[in-house]
Amino acid sequence: MSRVVPAVNRALDILELFLDRPQLSAREVIERLGLPRTTVHELLVTLVERSYLIAVPGQPVQYRLGMPLFQLGAAFAGRLDLTREAQLVARDVAAACNEAVHVAVLDGADVVYLVKVDSTHPVRMVSAVGRRLPANCTAVGKILLAGLGPADLDAVLTRGPLPGMTPESITDPDRLRAHLDHVRAEGVAADVGESDSAMRCVAAAIRDHSGAAVAAMSVSAPIIRWTAQAHLEWTKLVREGAATLSARLGYRASAR
Repeated sequence: MSRVVPAVNRALDILELFLDRPQLSAREVIERLGLPRTTVHELLVTLVERSYLIAVPGQPVQYRLGMPLFQLGAAFAGRLDLTREAQLVARDVAAACNEAVHVAVLDGADVVYLVKVDSTHPVRMVSAVGRRLPANCTAVGKILLAGLGPADLDAVLTRGPLPGMTPESITDPDRLRAHLDHVRAEGVAADVGESDSAMRCVAAAIRDHSGAAVAAMSVSAPIIRWTAQAHLEWTKLVREGAATLSARLGYRASAR
């Protein structure tokens, strides 16, 4: 049976300390991990020898991450397929709620759907991968608009009249700004008949390694199944699903 190698585990524990701090001393490593001084010294010497850590010039007992870690991270990011990873996570979320799950990205003032996993119910949402909808009318769009910086949001809201898809669509820029403040505070967005009067939807942001919102995940269902209890359960599911996919993209909540 395969065995975990303690020394490798400890070396990785040391490297992971630098996810929260750009620079650490040998003493800080010892204190944080509770390892013997001799063990930490040997591991640090080995990591420096392989250039995974660099001794800070002029401060020989201070260390920072080395170039091989950047190279490994870049190689991982270059091979990461958002659509493939999103499909896997969306399947799990859909299996848990038996409702339609989508993953979409922002493209200008619109959202484009990358992934759809349907429910097994006979009455379900009509949508398709590749479909484009106004961001202001959808839950995925609103959570992504809420993640934009002021200048980028201004560019979206001032390029022309905001389109409406139903009487519930928010088409007034000032009203949308106020609504997005609420979305930002809640961390989720809802579509209460704004893109389709017969449907309801809740969405959460998907973040990459830098903390940027690069996509959004939603759970959508007909109004006939959208009870208060279901809303709470599906909000929790979509938060968890978005967090799982974000973690696969390298996001760490403490980095924000």
